[in-house]
Amino acid sequence: MKKIFHDLLNGKKGQNRSRNGVIHPFRVIVRKEMSDHMHSWRFIIMVAIIALTCFGSLYTSLSNFSNAVKPNDPEGAFFFLKLFTLSDGTLPSFMVFISFLGPLLGISLGFDAINTEHNRGTLSRVMAQPIHRDYLLNAKFVAALAVISILFFALGFLVVGLGLIIIGIPPTAGEFLRITAFLLISIFYVAFWLNLSILFSVLFRQAATSALASIAVWLFFTVFYSMIVNLIAKAIVPPETASMRYMIGYQNFILNLLRVAPSNLFSDAGTTLLMPAVRSLGPLSMEQVQGAIPSPLPLGQSLMIVWPQLTGLIAATTVCFGLSYFSFMKREIRSR
Repeated sequence: MKKIFHDLLNGKKGQNRSRNGVIHPFRVIVRKEMSDHMHSWRFIIMVAIIALTCFGSLYTSLSNFSNAVKPNDPEGAFFFLKLFTLSDGTLPSFMVFISFLGPLLGISLGFDAINTEHNRGTLSRVMAQPIHRDYLLNAKFVAALAVISILFFALGFLVVGLGLIIIGIPPTAGEFLRITAFLLISIFYVAFWLNLSILFSVLFRQAATSALASIAVWLFFTVFYSMIVNLIAKAIVPPETASMRYMIGYQNFILNLLRVAPSNLFSDAGTTLLMPAVRSLGPLSMEQVQGAIPSPLPLGQSLMIVWPQLTGLIAATTVCFGLSYFSFMKREIRSR
């Protein structure tokens, strides 16, 4: 906090001063929060875990690469996309690791964003400076999101670089765009958990309580939610004599229940982008399948398929941020 006060009063080599000589506090807080994240032990530990698991998945995909590439495979030409989806059974793929460990990274960066400042008594001291109240919350979110974006793009491009060295074939423009779109969707996915943990840090006074609440929500959607949906599916399973339209409606209903979970939205979007042969995320009738040619879809068509999933992730992130913003603006910060 002393760094914030020093930069607000004096600036740092003039980097935070605008043209009229006034220091913008938003930039000061963002830079301070990014520095705190990058130098914190929990961030270093999470980065080490994610990097090790991603490199482990890259090793398993490369070791199984020759067996996975087949002459008649519609996706045989997309070598680099297989680096993110292949697995030999010993370790999950890169996409599965991001789906599992990404929420933990977002939670670790946001569960004590506000309540720790309040418990230390530094929140009221920062608000005593010429800073708008919303600057603090917005800066904490922007700083954490910037750190996550840098990490994900660094890991993704590092996987591409290692694949280029080992395979010896450069990625096509379509592959590069698909990988970039997948990394952007991964950032939106982790941003949801980041905003959820920030919301709990605003609602709860203790950092341990907000961390446990965030992890509880993550465990519910990761482990228990699919079990609940399976129980509902077994309870309302249609009879064997049901019509095809009724069966398709039943399958769509179960799929829509599963898509309430953010991890399922991310899995659907990532699978469609990294596997161009995926033409639909729901059941298809015989009339829809008839005449279809098993060929990879262009990137634009794949983005149209995953647009509802991407919209759902952005909407959930926006709702969590709006709730945390409303709660923080109405909160009393002068009392400890």
